[in-house]
Amino acid sequence: MTSSTTALAPFGTVLGTAPGGVPVYSCDYRTVDEAVLPDRHAFRSEVDGVYMGYKWQCVELARRWLYHNCGLIFEDVGMAYEIFDLTTIRHKDGRTLPLRAFRNGSRRRPEPGCLLIWGEGGEFEATGHVAVVTAVFDDRITIVEQNYHDVPWPPGQDYSRAIAARTAYDGGFWLRCPPKEGTILGWVIQTDDGQFAQPVVVPSTETFAVRIANVVPSAQGDSSWLNEANPDEAAYVKLMQGHTMVDRPEVDQYRYVAISQRLERELRRATNDLHGLFMHATDWVLQNPDHLAAFNLPRALWPRLRQSWDNRRNQMITGRFDFCVTPEGIKAFEYNCDSASCHMECGKVQGKWADHVGLTEGQDPGRNLFAGLVAAWRHSGVDDVLHVLYDDHPEETYHALYMCEALETAGIASKQLVGVNDVHWSADGAIVDADGTPIRWVWKTWAWETALEQIRDECEADDLGLGRAPQPRLVDVLLRPGVRVFEPLWTLVPSNKAILPVLWALFPNHPYLLPSYHTLTDDLRAKGYVTKPIVGRWGDNIALYDGQQALMQQTSGRFSAQTQIFQQLCLLPFVADRYVQLCTFSVGGRYGGTCTRVDRSPVIAWDSDVLPLRVFDDEDR
Repeated sequence: MTSSTTALAPFGTVLGTAPGGVPVYSCDYRTVDEAVLPDRHAFRSEVDGVYMGYKWQCVELARRWLYHNCGLIFEDVGMAYEIFDLTTIRHKDGRTLPLRAFRNGSRRRPEPGCLLIWGEGGEFEATGHVAVVTAVFDDRITIVEQNYHDVPWPPGQDYSRAIAARTAYDGGFWLRCPPKEGTILGWVIQTDDGQFAQPVVVPSTETFAVRIANVVPSAQGDSSWLNEANPDEAAYVKLMQGHTMVDRPEVDQYRYVAISQRLERELRRATNDLHGLFMHATDWVLQNPDHLAAFNLPRALWPRLRQSWDNRRNQMITGRFDFCVTPEGIKAFEYNCDSASCHMECGKVQGKWADHVGLTEGQDPGRNLFAGLVAAWRHSGVDDVLHVLYDDHPEETYHALYMCEALETAGIASKQLVGVNDVHWSADGAIVDADGTPIRWVWKTWAWETALEQIRDECEADDLGLGRAPQPRLVDVLLRPGVRVFEPLWTLVPSNKAILPVLWALFPNHPYLLPSYHTLTDDLRAKGYVTKPIVGRWGDNIALYDGQQALMQQTSGRFSAQTQIFQQLCLLPFVADRYVQLCTFSVGGRYGGTCTRVDRSPVIAWDSDVLPLRVFDDEDR
């Protein structure tokens, strides 16, 4: 991010040197030299083998400065503003030390070496910002920062800029924040002294309570409330056989799930943080190819996976986390970032349901999802017609049509392809649709594994078998050089359940993760566990065992031949005769919205209901 386009220094230029001899770099990504930084891994900044961040963003400098000057390391965060909520920081000798947050206007002034934190908004929309305070005066402070002004400092200056300050009548120290920058939340200091600090709020069990409520039937009764003139809504009504979100409208039409604002905030933070952790784990696997063997992916595909990951522009549009909410917090089951579904239910249908039944209390947690998808597509780099590829199934149809609306709103032309029967080879060997339009960009509802099934036998011989079929197959379309696919090929890795043991090994005891292993451990036997195929869908071939190793629930399916992993048992909350799973969407790597899946079984399946979800003020629940 930069506030000016005048005299910007190329990416990686040293803008100046901060106190302690720490260089501060330009982060003008438009000037990246791809010969120097050819792939995604090259953008990782590490010191002594410790990950600092992504070159040369604001969080990277904050972490590198603290590590170099103080030996301190704060935990990974999804967004810079989340640093303000951290309560501990780790010394490189292993000690865990308290970290205190002080609001802008606190009677404890910032001090050299503390971190200054901006919230979301203005030029720091969605991410916030962090800088390191280098000096404090009565009328100003000086800071060093990256990813804001990519302009070299004046000779002899050892800071990025100064921020005006003023002391209030009560002794509060206030920093001026220009409106374009949003809001300065305050500063965080490693200190044992908590005087004037923000109180550390320990979430109560009520924070994580999930309830099912009923709304009083409205005067509109059972009248239609989805606009069937819109193709996506018509397809949804066709699948549901009516204007409803549930399988049994006569029982559940007026039921909804309610959660607190605090729980939604925690889900938001978990989504942002976990996306980053899954990306770390993906990079680790692809930098250590021997570990790919555990993912049961054809070896002929390995170089293409690495190539897909190395293309730093080959980003995800969206994925879905599945969470279990417990009285102690939330735990992630998995990350569906290959071919996630339920976007339309979250981003459109549950909001229209609330309008229809007259539910005005609370907020719709999917209200920003569509806008997020539009923004992600606008930043996707698509510069031609995008083909939306889906199967002839009502659920895939409305999901695809909903995405077409986002594409249209983003200004991207799209064409729909139901299956691949209408595509063919052109005279020059390209793949074209029935109208002769070359297929260069694709968004698909199919999982990548569906394509791999077509070539798995051939792949064992290091031969993808591409381009030889008289009629192009799905795999010919998706793996053809020159075709960019969303979600990209590398999402095969984080979507595969084999990533879960990797995550647990890399981030042991992380609060959002469940212990997961390739083999059954004594600890899992004692606490209960779940077996999952590393590749699977719709809750197929899952078995749940309690702490006495008694089988609690088991599902059948077509993935029984797949390798299994073992994950600690975490039962979904059982509320009003339903097990409730909360699902969040990442859009462009950030939180986009929340929906629910509910079932009478503890294993959520493809036909489980999506009850509407509402978020209430903490005091109103």
